[in-house]
Amino acid sequence: MNTNHIPVEHTTVQTNGVTLHVTQAGPADGPPLILLHGFPEYWNGWQAQIPALAQAGYRVWAPDQRGYNLSSKPAGVRAYDIDELAQDVLGLIDATGHEKVHLAGHDWGAAVAWWMAGKYPQRLHSLAILNVPHVAVMFRTVWRSWAQMRRSWYIFFFQIPRLPEASLRRNNWTNAIRSLKGSSRRGTFTPEEIDGYRAAWSQPGAITGMINWYRAAGRSQRKLTQLGRIAVPTLMIWGAKDIALGRELAQPSIDLCDDGRLVFIEEAGHFVQHEAPERVNRLLVEFFGQ
Repeated sequence: MNTNHIPVEHTTVQTNGVTLHVTQAGPADGPPLILLHGFPEYWNGWQAQIPALAQAGYRVWAPDQRGYNLSSKPAGVRAYDIDELAQDVLGLIDATGHEKVHLAGHDWGAAVAWWMAGKYPQRLHSLAILNVPHVAVMFRTVWRSWAQMRRSWYIFFFQIPRLPEASLRRNNWTNAIRSLKGSSRRGTFTPEEIDGYRAAWSQPGAITGMINWYRAAGRSQRKLTQLGRIAVPTLMIWGAKDIALGRELAQPSIDLCDDGRLVFIEEAGHFVQHEAPERVNRLLVEFFGQ
């Protein structure tokens, strides 16, 4: 499928007291599909999926979530509570003019997507999750499993004020880039893509906004562990070589779905949509088209 010619548009959407920059593609009258990126990415984390999904007929919306890149970066940790993040997505859904959308999320975007499916199932046709467990599974496991606690050390580091920002900014984002490359297959990110990340991270207030997602989660763990079963049809795609999140988190997550399918991509890691884009695209197009 040749998707190189698919044009993208950039717009802004007012939602929940913030302004979100949104990249759009696909036919204006196509069924809406929202893609939620994770840390430390921005809308471009879905660059390999947007053309393929647009070509399949979907009206694709890929926002910079609050705190990231060109979107609003409200001050304070409370502004990044999971309920606030979900309200942003509800506003995006309203802005599509449709009652329901298809929703996909990776990393932190997947956590928000899980929350949306658990709290607002009436607004979703279907749910695709990439390499993040059901939030209740995640936050129960991180305290019970020494192996997962070691993998998730950065969650605890990010609770410290100011130091994480300084560490990531150091030497023109050397540590941030090392982390990105270290958690992905060699050659996954091109020099041009790395420059794009640097530019996004360098937006005023961005790095603190991004880390505040973790700080807010640290204050809301009890709430997060109480998310219940998922009634929305769910596809979970899991890059098996993820160094941050163990594959043993995947099956308990899909077990909490009334209609769920789990697919492991053995050769890929955490950034599965970058490392195995054609396989991910096929799975998404097939799933959303059911």
